[in-house]
Amino acid sequence: MSTLVFLLEEESMKAYLEQLLPRVLPESVHFRIFAFEGKSDLEKNIPAKLRGWRLPDSRFVIIRDQDSGDCLSIKAKLKALCEESGKGNISLVRIACKELESWHLGNLSAVETALGIDGLAKLQNKAKYRNPDLLTNASDELKKITGGKYQKVNSSRKLGGIVDISANCSTSFQQLISGIQKVLSVAA
Repeated sequence: MSTLVFLLEEESMKAYLEQLLPRVLPESVHFRIFAFEGKSDLEKNIPAKLRGWRLPDSRFVIIRDQDSGDCLSIKAKLKALCEESGKGNISLVRIACKELESWHLGNLSAVETALGIDGLAKLQNKAKYRNPDLLTNASDELKKITGGKYQKVNSSRKLGGIVDISANCSTSFQQLISGIQKVLSVAA
């Protein structure tokens, strides 16, 4: 495989992945990222984007926030859209539980460094930050603990470049990383 194609619901995830992926992917694997204008736009465009993709040796990764929806239903719907395109067998679907900011809260040491705020790393031992995927509004929590310094796109860009990939306690983040590794090993 030579290319991983990411289809996302928003720009902040794109900014994050642009910095994260060079740290995760081998140099021989290229990536392309397409951010859409929200969940509906993403879902509307999946079949056509996958069906129209002509670059050989490509695999697809669809990432969407769970927000308040049912994770299994969302994943099933996205997988069905990939199947509709005829490329379901080369597509990976991952859900950010509940949202991208949960992944940030999973590595408060990186947030501390990226935003220059002392003392955030020690919060990682608090119960609510040990499993940030359970927080219902991680973006509000992140803004609160950073005193409003967290900015969705710019902060995500900074965090993607420094997040501790192996120590992030967000299960959905770890699922993304293991899914990418699985796609790479199957394609090898």
